Amino acid sequence: MASNKENRIERENASQFPLGKRNFLLMGASALLIVLGFLLMLGGSSTEAQFNPDIFSARRIVVGPTITFIGFIALGVSIILRPDKKD
Repeated sequence: MASNKENRIERENASQFPLGKRNFLLMGASALLIVLGFLLMLGGSSTEAQFNPDIFSARRIVVGPTITFIGFIALGVSIILRPDKKD
């Protein structure tokens, strides 16, 4: 029969975690950038009865996608960064 010591669960030290506090803060900021980019791309659409020229605005076709792309790149970087020893 297995002894009690073998069945015991040991807690990991903070230095053994794959991601640190800084990583999670950067991932949160990146997620906010992604959401902001998608919000900037929102707007009304054109219908058969009426053309909406706002679908070609710079905010919807340049600024929004650029901020979203930067957010996705920042998310990847925040996952790859090595956590601090003190986290």
